Amino acid sequence: MTSFSHLARHSAPSQMPCRPASLLGLAGALVLQLAFGAAVRAESDPLIARVNGAEIHASDLAVAEEDVGSNLPMTGDARRDYLTKYLSDMMLVARAAETKKLQDSADFKRRLAYSRDKLLMEMLLQQEGKASISEGALHQLYDEATKQMVGEKEIRARHVLLDTEDEAKAVIGELKKGGEFAEIAKQKSKDPSGAANGGDLGYFTQDQMVPEFADAAFKLAVGQISEPVKTQFGWHVIKLEDKRDRAVPEFDKVRGQLEEFLARRTQADLIAKLRSQANIERLDANPDVAPLPAPGAPKPK
Repeated sequence: MTSFSHLARHSAPSQMPCRPASLLGLAGALVLQLAFGAAVRAESDPLIARVNGAEIHASDLAVAEEDVGSNLPMTGDARRDYLTKYLSDMMLVARAAETKKLQDSADFKRRLAYSRDKLLMEMLLQQEGKASISEGALHQLYDEATKQMVGEKEIRARHVLLDTEDEAKAVIGELKKGGEFAEIAKQKSKDPSGAANGGDLGYFTQDQMVPEFADAAFKLAVGQISEPVKTQFGWHVIKLEDKRDRAVPEFDKVRGQLEEFLARRTQADLIAKLRSQANIERLDANPDVAPLPAPGAPKPK
């Protein structure tokens, strides 16, 4: 970790969401309550509805909202009404499924076990991640990152993205004849966002771009235009607009990134520790295949 761009990249969303993200996740949570006994309700958890005698509380609505709330356009009472009906329908259909003995099938038991383990994993990782965040830990991480940012350079550049080297050379020819870079980018760039703003990429550090692009851009003098540069995205023509020392962001401006990075790092450390203590036997493993990253782990560079 050398900068807040690294923090942002390492704390990107992982393969494992921090909450149940499917009907299976919510159904599993509800079935667990039925299977292992309903939780004791606090006075602060008001009763919302009854479905054939089974209770729906405010905390049940909260679980449902975590699962499907992001897809709901309504707010306020309409949202609450939808979630209540959603839970009511789920409970009715679940009871109908029980009359058909679906809960006794091998497929249900397998899915229930999966949902239970997934929910327990998510809850523990979320708990451990939150517990790792303190003012002291945040400021220590901030100090470590900012020390390495001193003297770091960043540049502002424009680019035109094209399909072939010949097209890139043609664009360079137009620029040498006095063509306006921003206008050419709007007309010809294959990068949708670049075409919209004249190819302007804003300010970035060297590690924020793919190596071929960054190496070419950082070698340019202000105002200079590059030769064609090939990357995995196509062929680029780059113009350097400005170069400066990178400003150190204020603590409050990056607090969210710091919190997310600490949580992800703690989750990854926990999983690594558990793996090291476990006896995991792969009977179908291909030794040449790289292992998947741990759920919640920071992504590798």
